[in-house]
Amino acid sequence: MPMYDVIVIGAGPAGLSAAAKASELGLSVAVVDEQTTPGGQIYRNLERSQPGITKRLGASYLKGQPIISRARSSAADFYLTSTVWDLSSDLNVTLLQAGKTRQLQGRQIIAATGAMERASPVPGWTLPGMMTAGAAQIALKSAGSIPSGKVVIAGCGPLLLLVACQLLDAGATISAVVETAPAENLKAALPHLPQALGAPAYLARGLGFLANLRLSGVPWYKQAESLSVEGADRVRAVTFSADGRDTRIDADTVLLHHGVVPNTQLSRLLRIDHDWSETQLAWHPRVDQWGATSLAGFRIAGDGAAISGAIAAEASGELAALGAAHDLGRLTGTELEAQARKPLRKLSAERRIRPFLDALYRPPASVLLPDNDTVVCRCEEVTAGQIRAMVPLGCRGPSQTKFFSRCGMGPCQGRMCGLTVTMLLADALGARAGEVGAFRVRAPLKPVPLEAIASLASDAGLHS
Repeated sequence: MPMYDVIVIGAGPAGLSAAAKASELGLSVAVVDEQTTPGGQIYRNLERSQPGITKRLGASYLKGQPIISRARSSAADFYLTSTVWDLSSDLNVTLLQAGKTRQLQGRQIIAATGAMERASPVPGWTLPGMMTAGAAQIALKSAGSIPSGKVVIAGCGPLLLLVACQLLDAGATISAVVETAPAENLKAALPHLPQALGAPAYLARGLGFLANLRLSGVPWYKQAESLSVEGADRVRAVTFSADGRDTRIDADTVLLHHGVVPNTQLSRLLRIDHDWSETQLAWHPRVDQWGATSLAGFRIAGDGAAISGAIAAEASGELAALGAAHDLGRLTGTELEAQARKPLRKLSAERRIRPFLDALYRPPASVLLPDNDTVVCRCEEVTAGQIRAMVPLGCRGPSQTKFFSRCGMGPCQGRMCGLTVTMLLADALGARAGEVGAFRVRAPLKPVPLEAIASLASDAGLHS
């Protein structure tokens, strides 16, 4: 079994930065990622992207080139097209690559699994023709493809505006942008504006998105309520209420987005300590400035710890690598502090705008606590009403919903429904989400064939 000083799980901004820094410090490093090229979701397919697609995706996409090049030129081994499906507390990583399961042993693990889109359970969200805004962006980055027909983009968050502008530039037919951020969000965000002014580049970029949408002439609805998707066999229209009027817009494709949240599947698997964030309405693994968790040797970097953005993720990854190097005896305490100054400053600067964005784009209650008839667990078709009905029967936590309904037991392993189930139960119980808890995660983290489990291999020639 190959042994590494540091195994980095995830090849996005945080993972690439961690791998490059750890390798530069003389540590043996492995990088494991599901994609065929490094870059993560933010810089997906950048190594192979065609010039026309790259231009449409903008300058922020090109910012990934230096960190990809830095990691690629390092001595790190890349295990690409590899799915991590188990991780033990002794830092043994089990992955599926080329149809076979193999294992790597680490002295330190840096999990850089990033963020995932928050589920948007609204009536009709399970119909064919529904996608997340992030999924549409992945299709654009990976293959230059855009949704066909009339597209409606609905929800709230910076990514919503970015994807709308990118798809417009790529030639998609955007019938409307429907923002669901409640009116009270602006009032809650204003106290954070002075701090956000310390991140002028982000604000300027956001204002650019707004200007592009206004100039495009696409109908733009704000503070929309009662969002619903109509259709029998597939998406046909979107309905909502805005400015005191009920509105119906024909649609062939609907893109939903209500922000991103940390991907905590690995940290949940290892039973490390987590805290509920009322600001980001999500679970945050408990980490220090070096990414260290309650499990010795296991670190988390980037948006997998708390949503802060790509540039902050790079700084976070570097800090995690420094912490790992210090624990492995490659850096003295003095050297650690000296090398950490620059990434700590960058991290602090990048996080200035986050409280403003978190308040401005807080999802509406209708998404966080959907109506009884709305499906919450897509895999097992469990509704919000069924989850609420479990409480009088004695259900006190998400894992118990599995016994009542199989909620959270489908192929996604509770990734999509987990946060909504926690919030629904907390609301019904009159408790805090942090008290209710989350789904208990078990291996395999993702579906794998029995043949792959039986084929545990140690062929060192599989990595690329």
